[in-house]
Amino acid sequence: MRIATFNLESLDVPPKAHTPLEARVDILRPALDRLEADVLCLQEVNGQKIPGKDERQLVALDKLLAGTPYANYHRATSTASDGHGVADVHNLVTLSRFSILSFSRVQHDLVPPLQYSLQTADPPDYDAHPLRFDRPLLVTELDLGQGRRMSVVNLHLRAPLAAAIPGQKISPFVWKSVSGWAEGYFLAALRRGAQALELRLLLDRLLAADPHGLIAVAGDFNAEDHQTPLKIAIGAEEETGNGQLTGHSLVVLDRAIASDRRWSVLHYGRPQMLDHILASRTLYAHFRSIEVHNETLGDEAVSYAKVDNPPGSYHAAVVAEFAIKST
Repeated sequence: MRIATFNLESLDVPPKAHTPLEARVDILRPALDRLEADVLCLQEVNGQKIPGKDERQLVALDKLLAGTPYANYHRATSTASDGHGVADVHNLVTLSRFSILSFSRVQHDLVPPLQYSLQTADPPDYDAHPLRFDRPLLVTELDLGQGRRMSVVNLHLRAPLAAAIPGQKISPFVWKSVSGWAEGYFLAALRRGAQALELRLLLDRLLAADPHGLIAVAGDFNAEDHQTPLKIAIGAEEETGNGQLTGHSLVVLDRAIASDRRWSVLHYGRPQMLDHILASRTLYAHFRSIEVHNETLGDEAVSYAKVDNPPGSYHAAVVAEFAIKST
């Protein structure tokens, strides 16, 4: 069984998308074919308004998957904040060759929005405002056959880019003050860390219900494994100091990749592993191999400035293989 994750980077159609969908399909579809995934976790799948339809549809995704095995896979999708249909941007989609027993969105179900008073807003605003997560977690329960189940959590945590502060921006990428930028960066880190906590609380609930459960967490963590969000998600015994809690810790599968190959994003010449697949200890027993498909990746910071309407993604797909017999 092969489980994969891939951030498609704002898959959409014109006029919202500047790159024709056909150009993106020509690049992204071979990347999806290469994965040969049985379970595929996708991030940044945008929804489209269709005349006569009350809810947005995943038109761009349907066109991307047409003619591939994934077109016939079972599908779980995150929903808009009001619960009606998909969101306009950055939906999570989990595709599965196995039957889907259930799926749900988790967003502030276990961790309420943090209340925060802005310090650098112009004009001043010292009232406490809720800091809400940008996207939910998407939890999917799969039927592997022969009475076996697996939980798959698809996620996309907040990027380490400073959140907007009222009155502190000159233009989208230019700040009026270092203090304003610093507060925005701090707020982004708060959101990312708090959602990692919600993931950890979710994992502990799943493992409390079934200590030997097959659980995979896959997606764009926007963090490397030594940074706070991953440390919270992993829950390593050296962090808790309690060996009896080891069964609740997760294994970072991409640690099995050679260090010179272990990166999913290239940013200003710095290779970073931001996309991960984590496994529960029971699932880890079946783990056999993992790949990161980064051979064609350009430097995202340089390419955005030099490449007109890039058709691919500046995230590499990651795929792990397990010795679990298919049915």
